[in-house]
Amino acid sequence: MAIGLALATPLAGMLLMLLFARLPNLRDTVMVLTAATMFVLVLQVLPEVQAGGRPSLQLFELMPGLAIAFEVEPLGMLFALVASGLWIVTALYAIGYMRGAHEKHHTRFYAFFAIALFSALGIAFAKNMFTLFVFYEILSLSTYPLVAHKGTEAAKRGARIYLGLLLGTSIGFQLLAILLTWHLTGTLDFTDGGIMEGKVGHGIGAILLLLYMYGIGKAALMPFHRWLPEAMVAPTPVSALLHAVAVVKAGVFTVLKVSIYLFGLDYLQELVTTDWVMYIAAFTLIAASLVALQQDNLKARLAYSTVSQLSYIVLGAMLASQIAAIGGGMHIAMHAFGKITLFFCAGAIYVATSKTEISQMDGLGRRMPFTMGAFLLGALCVIGAPPMGGLWSKWHLILGALDSGQQLMIAVFLVSTLLNVAYLIPPVIRAFLRPPRDGYTGGIREAPLLCVAPLTFTALGAFAMFFLAGPLRGLLEGMFP
Repeated sequence: MAIGLALATPLAGMLLMLLFARLPNLRDTVMVLTAATMFVLVLQVLPEVQAGGRPSLQLFELMPGLAIAFEVEPLGMLFALVASGLWIVTALYAIGYMRGAHEKHHTRFYAFFAIALFSALGIAFAKNMFTLFVFYEILSLSTYPLVAHKGTEAAKRGARIYLGLLLGTSIGFQLLAILLTWHLTGTLDFTDGGIMEGKVGHGIGAILLLLYMYGIGKAALMPFHRWLPEAMVAPTPVSALLHAVAVVKAGVFTVLKVSIYLFGLDYLQELVTTDWVMYIAAFTLIAASLVALQQDNLKARLAYSTVSQLSYIVLGAMLASQIAAIGGGMHIAMHAFGKITLFFCAGAIYVATSKTEISQMDGLGRRMPFTMGAFLLGALCVIGAPPMGGLWSKWHLILGALDSGQQLMIAVFLVSTLLNVAYLIPPVIRAFLRPPRDGYTGGIREAPLLCVAPLTFTALGAFAMFFLAGPLRGLLEGMFP
């Protein structure tokens, strides 16, 4: 019942928001209450999963063995908690941002936001690859209007590239892989240890791996990564939750699910293309960081940072080690808190000062100390510096590379971390250690409270995750009963 109610809540909230479109305060209250209700319902499922259970719900069966069905396992539980929990703070932030930036069409924006969270939860709870694929496509379609929200030519162009690449990869590659998997194994259910061993030859399995990894376009492996920087034309709440948490994390979450529950880590180790994908992910990780260094626009720099950080999780899956897979799952949560904080800060800077370029941020820390202090904490989390949560996910990924005998990947992780420092710390140095270029001598003038409070909360959350790594690892260890 909790699974069904959690899925129904964002749809019910969407209908109420449309009903109260002419009453903005009531509509916005409904959005926040919807987010909080969804999170509470997701929490109801957690104790059973922690106890080793797999609560499930089947809606209907299309044909024998192929159903729209849900089953909550530890990785899905984690993704559901992250997406639903961060929706609450993003709902508050969106109110402050949309009003402070004088954006239009608030009701339409919030309605599609709710559909996107509904689809993200469907992905998290999917029992089989068919169910996951259906909700994966709903997520792509529902976020298209959010990317195109501003209605400018740049927004429409960015949205077309966004949808074209995501639908093109999922239909052209992922759907083909799903059909072949169904034909060869007779099932699409996520199964402990995988479903391919003994049923799919290593040659076909190697091809299937490539089809899945490039069919999951939301994971942003190069060269199918361009959609993510293009999507930065969207309002910052979209960039923050959907492109720092829900959309991109749906991609790497699917990579982990496919690797662990369809292929199985033992079978994955035997495929020749596993190393190919590993090196592609390593290249994406470093190359995107180098591109991020060249970006003066703050959101563009954060977008390429996300492309890089997603490959940490893909690489963790391809190491085919339990500890690396756990590290990849932990990075979903750690990166989510760090990156959503950075996007929140970028939006707050725009609302308060209309500044979008890093070169314009000299002395900004005197004017916006809370925002830039939160930016520093978010940056340290993404870098993986103590005492922030990102340290533990990167630690487990490095241990996984050591466990798999991939010393080169350890070097890739370390070099990437240095590049993280190189592109995330300069905005903080400019803000706190340089005098203002515009001659600003006034006092503190932060963005509206509904912008500053959420970014402060998520920054503190990134710090808290440093101390919650033990329970988080304990939950994810349940992926390997």
